[in-house]
Amino acid sequence: MLKQRLVILGGGESGVGTAILGKQKDFEVFVSDKGTIKSHYKKVLNQFEIDWEEKQHTEAKIFNADIVMKSPGIPDAAPLVKQLHEKGISVISEIEFAAQYTNATIVGITGSNGKTTTTMLTHHVLKQGGLNVGIAGNIGDSFAKQVAKQSFDEYVLELSSFQLDGIINFKPHIAVITNITPDHLDRYEYKFENYIASKFRIAMNQTQEDYLIYDADNEVLVNWLKKHPVKSTLIPFSIEKKLENGAYIENKQIILTIQNKTLTMPTDSLALEGKHNTKNAMAASAVAQLLKIRKQTIRESMSSFQGVEHRLEKVLKIQNVQYINDSKATNINATYYALESMTTQTVWIVGGVDKGNDYSDLLPLVHEKVKAIICLGVDNTKIIEAFGRVTDLMVETTSMEEAVKISHKIAEKGDTVLLSPACASFDLFENYEDRGRQFKEAVRSL
Repeated sequence: MLKQRLVILGGGESGVGTAILGKQKDFEVFVSDKGTIKSHYKKVLNQFEIDWEEKQHTEAKIFNADIVMKSPGIPDAAPLVKQLHEKGISVISEIEFAAQYTNATIVGITGSNGKTTTTMLTHHVLKQGGLNVGIAGNIGDSFAKQVAKQSFDEYVLELSSFQLDGIINFKPHIAVITNITPDHLDRYEYKFENYIASKFRIAMNQTQEDYLIYDADNEVLVNWLKKHPVKSTLIPFSIEKKLENGAYIENKQIILTIQNKTLTMPTDSLALEGKHNTKNAMAASAVAQLLKIRKQTIRESMSSFQGVEHRLEKVLKIQNVQYINDSKATNINATYYALESMTTQTVWIVGGVDKGNDYSDLLPLVHEKVKAIICLGVDNTKIIEAFGRVTDLMVETTSMEEAVKISHKIAEKGDTVLLSPACASFDLFENYEDRGRQFKEAVRSL
């Protein structure tokens, strides 16, 4: 019998993980990357005797595929992807490919903001509860690689809309949508409804035996569910209104009721500060309750969680000025949360690659809390136009070191210096992690 040919576009974490799993499942595997494949990934591919190419896509080696897995970074509009669709070749995501080879219970978490924190918080509480649980998706080792090499009973997956665009049969038993705000519209023909539909693909294969946990304060989510009902059993959470089923707040307590079982937890016991983190804790607690984790373990886990690097991460206090790394804030909404949680006058470092941002939502917060803006990007025109009249001091910089040095000069005792860029990082940095690490290094060098 002829082996099925699996072609993988993109030789990064998800591509190499899929290649390992594909090889293990007896596919004929070929990896093709238009850019350069990192040397440690090349070593892995060679070790598993997997055929690969870089800096090109050889069509003759791609169009003979039975199935193609493309990296989430390659848009559906790419000519090569369009040609594959025209030829009737199935193009899927790593998540779709790997899910068919595991019987583990899957918790899938998506949303415009908060998904990394919620994923890590959920993994933390399930692990504390004694479950044999893996964490993957946008975090850590790829899902496919873990399916090939580990045997977890549960997985918590952080899923981007790009990963969900490439699913056909993927069905998490528990899905979480933390919120939906305009993001990545450049990939969705600048139509917000396309992006919303993409996020809701997480529930498209769910049945009433499965669960969808969602933010009932997010109008976008609530309105979409009214017009496009899902089959899943719904578990809403809210910090604004009382809910009979799901999670809400009363007298500074989170009250979570699922299947007639109620858990209460004081909001001031949560390790992470801010309204958005209260919601993340509600979502993670709901997952834990569904998976029968003890109430006491849930409470303890929510108060012992350490937080996520590059997400409102306190770096250092120097001369009574707090430096905060929120490099993971790559859109307006994430930066909104960051500015909202500031309790002092703030020197704000902002900028990068704009994804079609509308800065007007931030104006009241900037007016109230920001004393100076440090632009950190190749093109800062939009930021200068948006905030030029709101703040007295605005400085343009093109390196992290310079941005941090100037912030240090401007900030006075009791102030906060906040890196919360509201933009992608690809103009001056490799990615948001690189941007966050450079910020921390620059702060430590002051």
